[in-house]
Amino acid sequence: MWWGVGAALVANVLYSVGFVLEKRALGALPALSAGRPVRVVVTLATSPLWLAGSLALAAGFAAQLVVYRTLPIAAAQGIFVSGLVLLLLLSSAVLGERPTGRERHALGAVLVALLMVVASVREEGEVVGAEAPWGLVLLVSVPTLVTGVALYAQVERRARRRHRVPTTGIGYGVAVGLLYGVSSLAVKGAAGRLTGDGAGGVARALLGSPYPYLLLFTAGAGLVMSQTALQRCRASLIVPVCTTVTALFTAVVGTPVFGERLPDDPLPLFLRVAGTALALSVLLAMPRHDPPPPAGDTAVPPRAADRRTRSFIPANDEDSHGHRRDPAAHPGLPPRQGPAHPARRPGRAL
Repeated sequence: MWWGVGAALVANVLYSVGFVLEKRALGALPALSAGRPVRVVVTLATSPLWLAGSLALAAGFAAQLVVYRTLPIAAAQGIFVSGLVLLLLLSSAVLGERPTGRERHALGAVLVALLMVVASVREEGEVVGAEAPWGLVLLVSVPTLVTGVALYAQVERRARRRHRVPTTGIGYGVAVGLLYGVSSLAVKGAAGRLTGDGAGGVARALLGSPYPYLLLFTAGAGLVMSQTALQRCRASLIVPVCTTVTALFTAVVGTPVFGERLPDDPLPLFLRVAGTALALSVLLAMPRHDPPPPAGDTAVPPRAADRRTRSFIPANDEDSHGHRRDPAAHPGLPPRQGPAHPARRPGRAL
């Protein structure tokens, strides 16, 4: 079991570094749109920094396979979410993101809740599930995927409205978290089937199950959706929300699906149930919109400033002393407009 704890800590570091590198790279890329998935992939592939972040995430995925073979689902999710502390530190140091006081308190409560889940793990009484009925996996996975994609589309429609309040990305994080929750179930199932005789046996065992196909869908859709959302929102908020939803879904749904029972002792049972309920309630109470800009911030966009400058140009072309001015010398005039009275060209002598 300690191998699983070590692998989970390594995965935390890799995931945090990967998300921060990707967020840093997205700031220099053109605006992404989930409605153009091919363009999103091509644009991301042109960024070396983003590719480095994706390699770190891929290495974290490999470490996750080790975790699910040695730890119960609930314990694994608790350790994964504890990596949010490292993510917040990196996003503050590298990206310069500053969460609000309410958000810091909420994330602190989430960490307390998930530490309660970790404290509920008892090595001697835990059962690590490996197999699950495929029909049951699909029964919980397909509706969850549909819900996640529909929620993301709804948030996208709201984001296109004019005069909207800036969103913090809570909806994006919940939608992507649902997809990654299904991905975690698929990773758990795939890890349990890596026991065939040789590479051929492992390949047949995987291809004969729904897990690789769920992974392909969640990897493709999750890539487009998560990177578009990460470009628009703060990593210090959207990644913790996504991670919390993923952890809660995987722990609550994956535990019965893979036959892993809850603790029998009252105290561990209370810690696991209360920690899950606390994390979910904090997530629901987090602000949906960014606070408005300070009242003293009166910065005027360049176009507005240009219109303001034009409004102070007198309607006539005379100055305060009554002298005729050359309108072309004033920047408030429309482009390519010449003097009101152009100088006459010297004519031919008669």
